[in-house]
Amino acid sequence: MAKEWENNKESFDVIDVRKLTGNFLPMVLKKASNVEVGKGICVVQNFEPIPLYSALTDFGFEYSTNKISDNEYRVYFYREKMIEHSKPTTTDVPLKPTAIVNFSNIDSNLANIAVNFWEYTWDKKNPAIDIKTKLLLSLSNAVGAGRFRQATRELVKAYAFGVTIPELDELFALFAWNGGFGAFASNIGPSAPFGAYQYIKKLDESGKKRDEITKMLVDKFGERNPRTSTMFKDKVRMCEKIAGLQNQKV
Repeated sequence: MAKEWENNKESFDVIDVRKLTGNFLPMVLKKASNVEVGKGICVVQNFEPIPLYSALTDFGFEYSTNKISDNEYRVYFYREKMIEHSKPTTTDVPLKPTAIVNFSNIDSNLANIAVNFWEYTWDKKNPAIDIKTKLLLSLSNAVGAGRFRQATRELVKAYAFGVTIPELDELFALFAWNGGFGAFASNIGPSAPFGAYQYIKKLDESGKKRDEITKMLVDKFGERNPRTSTMFKDKVRMCEKIAGLQNQKV
């Protein structure tokens, strides 16, 4: 049954993110933060933007989704109330799943499969495994598989959700134990996740607080870093930049 606010949804400001190749979530959240109670926005995407649902309901929005075609979804978000959070939520976690956009560049149906699986694993209601444990498990699996890009992103998120330095110390000791000293020295030691881990310890020893460290982590090991970004466009730009510098030297 449609709610009363849906009678006015066509008057909502429209945010069309279909042509964006980067992480559109921060931009949508910034615009949503300025929406008054009783007002709304409409987000247009070529796959169902499921991660937005929990992100905006955490801040007092209701939503209604219209599938216009296989390549166009319109989600209307209405702000029913203002909500502020004193503890981190899935909305606050840095380094959102930007790789989903890469799937949409192949096929919108593939993107829908990816986003639904993401919701099942990471945004499940009443999960049996808490978010910190999930992130540490995902970090460990990524290191074991040599996926250091993913491992770094999971480490940043785990720290943002309260994982402590002693917990990280024990985790990296387990990597040395399970993989062997040689593998740790040649593969993990020079890797981005180990660099992020050492960066956390250095900043903590200098007296910085967790929220400060998290922001600095995202700046250093976030989407602008080609070793941790999941966006193809970023890598192309970096290659072009490197090529340009090499040409200047010649």
